Amino acid sequence: MLYLTPLQSSVVPILLILGLRLVLPSVLNPTRTWQRSLLYGGCIFLGVRYAVWRGVDTLAPVGLTVDYATSLSLYIVEVLALIGSMSAFVLMSRTRDRSDEADTHAGWWGDRGAPKVAVLIATYNEELEVLERTIVGARALNYPNKAVYVLDDGRRDWLQDYCARQGVHYVRRPDNKGSKAGNINHALTRLAAEPAPPDFIAVLDADFVPHRAFLARTMALFHDPTVGLVQTPQHFFNADPIQHNLGLEKSYPDEQRYFFDHMQPARDAWGLAICCGTSSVSRFSAVQELGGFPTDSVTEDFMLTMALQARGHQTVYLNEALTEGLAPEGLKEYVTQRARWCLGLMQIARSRLGPFSREKIRLRDRWSVIDSVFYWLPSFVFRLAAFVYPLLYWFFNITVVDAQVPDVISYFGTYYAWVLLTTTLLSPGMIVPFFHDVSQLLGAIPIARAAVVGLLKPKGHPFSVTAKGGDRSRIVVQWRIMRPFAILWGLTFLGLTLGILFDSFAYYDAGDGKSVVLFWTIYNLLVLTIAVIACIELPRRERHVADAPERTLVELPDGGSQAVWLSELTRTTAVLRGLRLPENSALRLALRDVGPVDGYVVGVGSDSTVVQLVLGAAEHEALIVRLHAEDNTPGVQRSNIGNVLRDFGSRLIRTGQNRG
Repeated sequence: MLYLTPLQSSVVPILLILGLRLVLPSVLNPTRTWQRSLLYGGCIFLGVRYAVWRGVDTLAPVGLTVDYATSLSLYIVEVLALIGSMSAFVLMSRTRDRSDEADTHAGWWGDRGAPKVAVLIATYNEELEVLERTIVGARALNYPNKAVYVLDDGRRDWLQDYCARQGVHYVRRPDNKGSKAGNINHALTRLAAEPAPPDFIAVLDADFVPHRAFLARTMALFHDPTVGLVQTPQHFFNADPIQHNLGLEKSYPDEQRYFFDHMQPARDAWGLAICCGTSSVSRFSAVQELGGFPTDSVTEDFMLTMALQARGHQTVYLNEALTEGLAPEGLKEYVTQRARWCLGLMQIARSRLGPFSREKIRLRDRWSVIDSVFYWLPSFVFRLAAFVYPLLYWFFNITVVDAQVPDVISYFGTYYAWVLLTTTLLSPGMIVPFFHDVSQLLGAIPIARAAVVGLLKPKGHPFSVTAKGGDRSRIVVQWRIMRPFAILWGLTFLGLTLGILFDSFAYYDAGDGKSVVLFWTIYNLLVLTIAVIACIELPRRERHVADAPERTLVELPDGGSQAVWLSELTRTTAVLRGLRLPENSALRLALRDVGPVDGYVVGVGSDSTVVQLVLGAAEHEALIVRLHAEDNTPGVQRSNIGNVLRDFGSRLIRTGQNRG
């Protein structure tokens, strides 16, 4: 008879889960609630099982000791983070896709004529290079009854002149009270005073370009008079700092893809879709009923969601790529933006629309805010604790986890494997271990600080604008962001080395605690290494992440023509493959949706030619529309581990070659 050792027995459930991973894709329908509920129910069951085991079997002996206080404090933080995960599992057990509904009710207004929509572009300090994309894209919308308004909180005369040339409305106000929400509210007051106020308002950030079908698709969902707001996902035409700095622009999704592609449809199925500010359309009468956008929080969009739902208006989600924007290009801006989101959510939690408010708020809306609080506060605190607590073991012999390796595999390993199974089946290509941890770790310190400050002191915080544009042509090391991770890396490496080489360090083996913390520490070192690399910002050049090679016709200097591959296209340059011409050679390109464009050669490679485009005003705007307003889906939608490792390896090799 075959007997398994405890270690072998602990691996069996994980092997069974791996087997399920091979079988389930052929029978699973990710849109069916009962199937999603079974998978996420398994996550909840195994998560509770793991939490109970941690509390019963892995803490240091009870007593007034440093060991017990340390292991208990880590356990409490971990359990709070687990509660947040359980809440997310419940949310993700449903999903909803409204594309068929939008198809069915397109043009629901019929012979009455399309409702009037005011497209509001809120701006503060963005450059023309950023703003013109959005303004030109808004003018190109395929919707018959629209008016474009540029709301300038920077009070810039040059922008007023540009708007006049573009034939769009320019609005400025005497102060900046209420930040973005105050800017929009000032415009709403003016719109309400017009002889024919709009029926709906669309809100765009200054760096978000609407696709041509944005209004036609979102307006279809307002066939239901109870719908107060329609939100669409935010896609990006450039790589975010983590993608760019790690060399993963073509293989790893941007950090917000999971939320917009999977969490928002799940929230919509519960009636909890969140307004995310830009890329949304609201019913004008519903917003007026509230007295405008709430100004109680620096995340006025989430608070608008709560306010609309409290008045009985639905907020719904259309999961179609209908806008594309400029992701934060610098790591500092990336972290600042997320800390602002966290601060705003904590302000809402303490506001009149918070989860313990006496207002008439649905129970599910209270849960929605609580879920967000658990996401922002304990989860990011736990991420930091996971890197600090092993050091207490290596340097001070403090018991962090008192556990046997087979038990860790049986309880934690099984839970983790089931979560990965569920995630890869229902949200494929979204989570890659190590890299996902890095994306969460980089902002953990300011986010955790913002969470605590926001809860303790919700009022009196200024609105931090996310800087966009500017010179990104040099390597920049974000020392301030890197410093704590570099210090943690050094301490972790030193502690690991001392613990391995000297018995006087980490000699207290709590169960198999040393083995457990050893694996934990090695994992931390790898994550911290990638985090440090991500803090080195590489030079950027304009690149549209939706670029795909296409054939185009080139008129040559000798009067002939040649079909070549157009491999890259920006607002100023084109890269052609299969053609070699001397520098300064004049030529003419036939660009789809733009027309014939003159240019001249400015660079020659082994099999490529870089062309400087010479554009008139009409061609320039047509090119902007082609690059940014076409109805496509920019960016990477899902990852492949092999491609991620290949691209990251290439990033490391390039760095080594440059240093050499």
